[in-house]
Amino acid sequence: QVQLVESGGGSVQAGGSLRLSCAASGRTFSMYGMGWFRQAPGKEREFVAAMRRGNGITDYLDDVKGRFTISRDNAKNTVYLQMNRLKPEDTAGYYCAATDSYRTATRLNEYRYWGQGTQVTVSS
Repeated sequence: QVQLVESGGGSVQAGGSLRLSCAASGRTFSMYGMGWFRQAPGKEREFVAAMRRGNGITDYLDDVKGRFTISRDNAKNTVYLQMNRLKPEDTAGYYCAATDSYRTATRLNEYRYWGQGTQVTVSS
């Protein structure tokens, strides 16, 4: 069982940066692949970034490549999403998730555990 708690969301102007954090409970955090998803009002939840368990291979939504970076600190049981050059269309609730998969998982149904989310609002 893993519990996830996101933090770091807020309001920022276009071009600004935010760093989201997701703190996980449990002593087996390193055994999970981690992902970030987002959901804007009236839209489906979509994949943003993922990091594979073990070798740490990452994958990103095309629109955030070069702007967002996923990273993790297993000693702190925390995964991060550094978001730079934010755009108004990045506005959404951001959710972290944990998966048992050995893949760099990009699909919602591959993730077993979810956090409650943190809001990111980017103004133009």
